Amino acid sequence: MTDVSRLPGAFEHRWHWQLLAACRGADDSLFFHPAGERNPAHDDRDAAAKTVCARCPVRAACLEHALRTDERYGIWGGLTAEERAAGRRVAA
Repeated sequence: MTDVSRLPGAFEHRWHWQLLAACRGADDSLFFHPAGERNPAHDDRDAAAKTVCARCPVRAACLEHALRTDERYGIWGGLTAEERAAGRRVAA
């Protein structure tokens, strides 16, 4: 069973930022890599996703959400899962 205790809850005011996200309506595969994806396809997809994030008005809220919920997959707030993990290690 999935542990959802780290998620912020179902209150709309906690998720409202998502309605304003630049990625809203975009193909999820841009932000979440397919199994077995390797360079340079991996790097190209990450760069394209980060381009979307760079112009997003709620990028900070997105990154805060990913860090608060320990999101392990995908690009959130302009950072990959690996970049977020590295930031957590430095902070610890």
